[in-house]
Amino acid sequence: MNIFDKYRKLIIEIVESNKKKLNIKNTDNYKGVTVETPPVKFNYDLSCNISLVLAKTNNLNPNTLAKELGNLFEKNLDGIEKIETLGPGFINIKLTNLSIQKIIQEIYRNKESYGSSQSNKNYNIEFVSANPTGPLHVGHCRGAIYGDVLSNLLKFNGNNVVKEYYINDYGNQIINFTKSVFFRIREIKYKENFPKSENLYPGEYVIIIAEKIIDSFAKNKFDKFEENYDFLSKQSLVYAMELIKDDLNKLGVKHDNFFSEKDLIERNLISKTIETLKGKKLVEEGFLQPPKGEENKNWKKIKRLIFKSSLFGDDNDRALKKDDNTWTYFANDIAYHSDKVSRKYDHLINVLGADHTGYIKRISSAVQALSDGKTKLTCKVSQLVKLYKNGKPFKMSKRSGDFISVNDLLNEVDKDSIRFMMLNRSNDVELDFDFDKVKEKTKDNPVFYVQYCYARICSLSRSSKINLDDPIKFDIKNFNLNSYEIELLKKIFDWPRVLQTASKKFEPHRIPFYLYDLSTVFHSYWSKGNEDIKFRFLKDNKISNLNTLSIIKLLAVVIKKGMNILGVSLPNKM
Repeated sequence: MNIFDKYRKLIIEIVESNKKKLNIKNTDNYKGVTVETPPVKFNYDLSCNISLVLAKTNNLNPNTLAKELGNLFEKNLDGIEKIETLGPGFINIKLTNLSIQKIIQEIYRNKESYGSSQSNKNYNIEFVSANPTGPLHVGHCRGAIYGDVLSNLLKFNGNNVVKEYYINDYGNQIINFTKSVFFRIREIKYKENFPKSENLYPGEYVIIIAEKIIDSFAKNKFDKFEENYDFLSKQSLVYAMELIKDDLNKLGVKHDNFFSEKDLIERNLISKTIETLKGKKLVEEGFLQPPKGEENKNWKKIKRLIFKSSLFGDDNDRALKKDDNTWTYFANDIAYHSDKVSRKYDHLINVLGADHTGYIKRISSAVQALSDGKTKLTCKVSQLVKLYKNGKPFKMSKRSGDFISVNDLLNEVDKDSIRFMMLNRSNDVELDFDFDKVKEKTKDNPVFYVQYCYARICSLSRSSKINLDDPIKFDIKNFNLNSYEIELLKKIFDWPRVLQTASKKFEPHRIPFYLYDLSTVFHSYWSKGNEDIKFRFLKDNKISNLNTLSIIKLLAVVIKKGMNILGVSLPNKM
């Protein structure tokens, strides 16, 4: 149930029935009309801007229209205690106690689905997609958690979601990775020195993979690289992906589908896709413009196979083949997205690293061309994560093997803290991750603060021997909520809209923000009880106020659901 959508619908129905009386000719389908919670100082439950919107489109005085509408709402809206109009045309509504009780009851009856808005679309969310040449580092970690929580959110809102990982298992980096494994095997098995080369991967994870291969294939002598390449390449990738999947699993992330770049090439999907684009007259032999803002002394004007991406909003057309006549990475990616389009998703979402920002326009143009504009693509960028410990930054360098991996992170802090904190800022801005802060047991540690809120609710349940799942009852004759309870209730009413906005804009960070604010109100209420006995939840180990209990039960429902979407646990005791 969304209280704001409910009353918006009712308000529009009343206006529709009285358009002639109100001299309203143009409604513009009531675009821009909102119902929301007014500021606390007004002491009202709802606020609507409909008079402002309609006055503008019909050249009417908004204050005069607001008063007319206010009179209509008082007569025709059920459950209204009073209505007040405020300049420049807002209409504030106060609900009756009985109406509020009915809303609380309805929310609690439908607590499992409370906040959900059923949209029933098919989504493909591609995220992480790290090269299998190394384990996941903190940059991948942020994108992994963002993609996973976004998937949870969209699923909760009734959508079908496929979580996909694109394996970059083709190209020179795979050859160099396989060489690295080969030389580590030679080092372990025959005590040979590992070569010093910028093209090799010296990290500890390569040793782990080498040891796994030696253990599984002890009889193999591994004499010559060329003779062992196919076998070593295949096995190295298997074990590399096992390590990556294990890291993801530790973060609580599981993908539904793993798509191999090598398989894409072996199935000749690139040539087939390019032929499709040729049929649309979107691929031709031509010349590209030299790169802007760069020295062009070495630029060669070569006739190339070109995709006309500029027709779909890209800055330039794009080459599909390199100078050596092999396919570009972009050509591979077009073929991959052609396969996605063929799977008939309503919406594709790509979660990209910070270094892929410049890639968005070209891949968006490809999807538009391949689907004739029918498949929507959204690219979300996960910006960098800066790690701090003891007030000092941690640095990463993948080539040297000296980087902060997901395992390193998990050795310092727990999964719950990582998942919550990685979402504690919008994904498109850089994130400071302070190891010391996430270990604090204070309000400065958001995940602790929310978990502690739920633990306190559970302690009230235990002390009063009340089951939080029991039906809600009210003290109907004395339904007087204090200021903290009113604020909590208003925030609880706001939960569906938070989820709706987070889902629509693909911004799951709104959930931890909301949960923190909600917990803050509760903790303030709890602290007030230490100062003033009339604000205490328990009296003689009983929650004597049934109305307070109803609010606490709703609070528990929302926090539990929110943390479940985030994939963060809720301990009963702390």
